[in-house]
Amino acid sequence: MSADLSARLAAQTPGYSLERDFYVDPDIYAQDLETIFYREWLFAIPACQLTRTGAYERVQIGAYNVVLVKGADGEIRAFHNSCRHRGSVLCKNRAGTVAKLTCPYHQWTYDLDGKLIWARDMGPDFDPSKFNLRPVHLRELAGLIYICLADTPPDFDAFAAMARPYLEVHDLSRAKVAYSSSIIEKGNWKLVWENNRECYHCAGTHPALCRSFPLDPAVAGVSADGSTPPQLQSHFDRCEAAGAPARFQMGGFAGQYRLARMPLQEKALSYTMDLQPASRRPLGRVGLPDAGTLLKFHYPSTWNHFLPDISLTFRVTPIGPQETEVTTTWLVDKDAVEGVDYDLQRLTEVWIATNDEDREIVEGNQQGINSPAYVPGPYSPIMEDGVVQFVDWYIQTMQRGLAPRATLAAE
Repeated sequence: MSADLSARLAAQTPGYSLERDFYVDPDIYAQDLETIFYREWLFAIPACQLTRTGAYERVQIGAYNVVLVKGADGEIRAFHNSCRHRGSVLCKNRAGTVAKLTCPYHQWTYDLDGKLIWARDMGPDFDPSKFNLRPVHLRELAGLIYICLADTPPDFDAFAAMARPYLEVHDLSRAKVAYSSSIIEKGNWKLVWENNRECYHCAGTHPALCRSFPLDPAVAGVSADGSTPPQLQSHFDRCEAAGAPARFQMGGFAGQYRLARMPLQEKALSYTMDLQPASRRPLGRVGLPDAGTLLKFHYPSTWNHFLPDISLTFRVTPIGPQETEVTTTWLVDKDAVEGVDYDLQRLTEVWIATNDEDREIVEGNQQGINSPAYVPGPYSPIMEDGVVQFVDWYIQTMQRGLAPRATLAAE
């Protein structure tokens, strides 16, 4: 399988969509999990989602069940959600608050730092220190929690060093969750990303979003030739003069992550129908009410929008060859009061509508690709350079991950 998949990746026509099997085949989906989602750093949650000691959130990534929990020391840790006795899940609910992590099967009990503190009738030779919960690698970056399932995770520091100055002015340590939603899109995870990486479709699909988000391909794209249009450079300069890093940066293997503080439509200050701030109380110290949105993506799991008044995180989680969960979280300042500083419907309506519209697009795309008549088509070099960049990243990342196994298989 590895050698065959490597050959198919190498045969991909540059600038064209992927072959049908990459969007429908269960074996390739399993390889996507093994090569990408089980090895790369993945966005999990905003840190402010776990507010109290013992608060936890459960995340499912393929076969892996992970629980993130806030300890008595204020630290957030991640563990495999599996008891060290006979493997039962510890936390069955998606989220909650516990005093200790107690297995519902035989009541083995773990402290919030993962240490086994009670297991009855195990005999005099039993050493509880050998049966602590298995940890999952975790890093916090300016209020965002990332996890990695690999035994030895890839480098995180280069991404953190690039992103931290952009994020710090948004003061996510002061944030709280105003609202969170999860939807299931009946499409392959790569189609979800491809749809996100262009606004070629926006004018005909997203009437609410297009009131505030510009259709300029330079905003949604990747500026592959390294040039910056004058109108964007002027915006970058204004933001940076106000103390908010703004210029376009891309880094990581094959362009795994990108940051740029992009302008919104003229007169738009936030993602609202009336174009005014979604919250009267700013979140962060951006300094300019018209600073637009800091666009950040980090493949394979997250894109984000950080504005002067609110922040939005999006998490992409594949749950099957043709099913993907997209979780959106709206963040406001922790002192913002619902009904006073923000109205929940007004805060969320643009992106709730946009997410549902994107769901319909992705599902229609998947249905068309399911037909054996599907043949890969060309991307627009003007409007879809961001999609080309994502597909190139996917191919190169898969090739890198498969290379050792393909070599061994050939031998």
